[in-house]
Amino acid sequence: MPTGLKRDLGLPAVVAISIGAMVGSGIFILPALAYEIAGSTVVLAYLLAGLLVVPAAFSKSEMATAMPEDGGTYVYIERGMGPLVGTIAGIGTWFSLSFKGALALVGGVPYLVFALGRDLSSGTVTAIALGLAVVLILVNLLGSDVTGRFQVAIVAVMLAAMTWFVAGSGFAVEGSRLSGALDPGTPGLLVATGAVFVSYAGVTKIASVAEEIENPSRNIPLGMMLSLGFTTLLYVLLVAILVGVTPGDVLTATDAPVAVAAQETLGTLGVAAVVAAALLALVSTANAGVLSASRYPFAMARDDLVPAAFERLDPRFNTPSRAVTLTGAVILVLIAFVPILQIAKLASAFQILVFVLVNLAVIGFREGAVEGYDPDFVAPLYPWLQVAGIVGGFVLLFTIGTIPLVGAVLITAGSMVWYYVYARSRIDREGVVRTSARKNVGDRAIEETEALFDSEEPFDVLVAITEDTSPAMKRELVRTASDIGRLRKTAISVVEFVDVPQQMFAETHPSVSRENPEWLNAVRADGGTPGTDIDVQYRRIESEHSAQSMVDYATYEDHDLLVMERDRADFHTRLFGKGSDWILENAPCDVLLVDEGPDPASKDRPGVNDASEVAVVANRGPYDPVKLLLADSIAEEAGAGIHLLQAVPADAPETRRQTIEAYHDRLISTLTVPTRSTVIETDDEITGLTRFVGDAELLVTGVDRTGLTARLFGRPGNRLVDSVDANAVMVKSHGDRNPGLLQRFLMDHVFG
Repeated sequence: MPTGLKRDLGLPAVVAISIGAMVGSGIFILPALAYEIAGSTVVLAYLLAGLLVVPAAFSKSEMATAMPEDGGTYVYIERGMGPLVGTIAGIGTWFSLSFKGALALVGGVPYLVFALGRDLSSGTVTAIALGLAVVLILVNLLGSDVTGRFQVAIVAVMLAAMTWFVAGSGFAVEGSRLSGALDPGTPGLLVATGAVFVSYAGVTKIASVAEEIENPSRNIPLGMMLSLGFTTLLYVLLVAILVGVTPGDVLTATDAPVAVAAQETLGTLGVAAVVAAALLALVSTANAGVLSASRYPFAMARDDLVPAAFERLDPRFNTPSRAVTLTGAVILVLIAFVPILQIAKLASAFQILVFVLVNLAVIGFREGAVEGYDPDFVAPLYPWLQVAGIVGGFVLLFTIGTIPLVGAVLITAGSMVWYYVYARSRIDREGVVRTSARKNVGDRAIEETEALFDSEEPFDVLVAITEDTSPAMKRELVRTASDIGRLRKTAISVVEFVDVPQQMFAETHPSVSRENPEWLNAVRADGGTPGTDIDVQYRRIESEHSAQSMVDYATYEDHDLLVMERDRADFHTRLFGKGSDWILENAPCDVLLVDEGPDPASKDRPGVNDASEVAVVANRGPYDPVKLLLADSIAEEAGAGIHLLQAVPADAPETRRQTIEAYHDRLISTLTVPTRSTVIETDDEITGLTRFVGDAELLVTGVDRTGLTARLFGRPGNRLVDSVDANAVMVKSHGDRNPGLLQRFLMDHVFG
């Protein structure tokens, strides 16, 4: 929510903030480290890294103009994608800034040593860096923000020194040293690109002060692009000059590459200017790293994602002392124990991860059709630009090296564990993208349901029976199939599949008979089929493998639905699928399983088609349209009502329940019989649903798992059917209508 801050930052200030956040370790430290990896192709590495930042810059610009409020990447991602992804982004950004601060201090000390003209041991350099870190930690504990007060002046000094260096050193470049500088096939190019990626991390920093920028729809994206373009050009020119004027062995041996190059071309005064700019920039970067990183635990504590202690302000200095102390401790550990190249790579790895999340967030906002998301600036080339940024980020992550990759994976996994162990039970909210995605999933399900109910296409049903099917069950199967004819023009094929012994010299094709049996005529006579509008045909097929024959027959006749008895003994967890399991996995159409409950022989028990109330359970995400069509058909034939049941976790946010209730309301208006609905909040789905099925005589649910997963872990739908004292019908959708991987994720983790 806007805080009423004055919008007084124009385009020059925006560009200065962005450039100042980028120029630092990226030019004063990393060129020599990256040169060791890729040689002269380090020039191309800087150019490539700048290009890979473009998608995130555009994406961040779009979100900043949609939500022009003060806040960093964490704020946008947490608000849009929800607290889980926000936790990953917050912790990842915190680590990235901490690593960047440590890198600036470790890399800045050699410039100080160079200015003093003395050779110091690595232990002494580390000790000086630790001392500077302690000073900066104390400064931040006392509440002094050096970078905020002198940012424009710092940028001016750095740019003046760098301009002097470029102008004064360009004439001394030796072309032979730049041979292959733009060769994309050079080994180590991607590793070097990943190592220097952190050089551009500050380009999106201006979004953190979006509420103070005048005309944000213009100045934020334009400021990012101008600063990114300028900084990329500056980096490429500076690195090309560094490589061109400094012998390779000298460049790889120094920790102060710009000072060494200036010594070759500018003389004492030029070296002094470069060293002063480097020290000023690196100390400023380190201080900003401590300041910015410490605000992430502070912001996450306000959102209840980390302990409230990190939100508390020091009563004397009004600073988040515990957040600053924790950040400072991490920086001290990095300086003391992690080599500088690994610090750079780890900083880049975490920043790459965050930029991937930024691109994902924009896709989430767009695809989720989030209400109120109306950016003044829209990122171009959507979604290809974001996809390119995501793919490019993962390519760099997998090539940057084992330690940074493992670090990024561990931070992601650790953030998820932290969220589920600590934060999840303390919050009652979710991202707007998730809420909108759930609404969109429900809207699509409503459209599919309405289309199925309104369709005039014939519905071909295969009723599969065997010699073991009881007369009562045969009647129920035929009546269940015929009920659909009240809403759709239906053709029914009743096929009795008879197993015969294997005959070595018999013909391979099944034996077929078409003479109607007496029991089917009896079903017709007692009103089991509702009139002459339904075409019912009978077949008797003898074969050696009835399950195979069922699938083959349904395939050959192009049936839309296979109706068969649910065998309780056959539908429990087993390692090797057979019988009904095999049919479910291989049927070319939807499958309907009819179960007469735990006591089918009871004379007082109503049949499947004699229910007074039909309980319909949503197993995964929204209701399967075929399940609703069948329930509505049976209920209309029996004069029954429908009770829609859907379970959500006990700690589900209120927005989740509200969206599902709205979805149920729209379903109720589509169904043709009286319908009520209940959204059940429970951590034990089966127990909760069983209780609310109550006195319903018929349960309509789904086959929610097939294949090896079902054999190893069972089916929740089966456990529900076995736990209720009611007849049941289970629906298995055909693979053509089964959701894909993304939609399954949305259904499992977003909707239901």
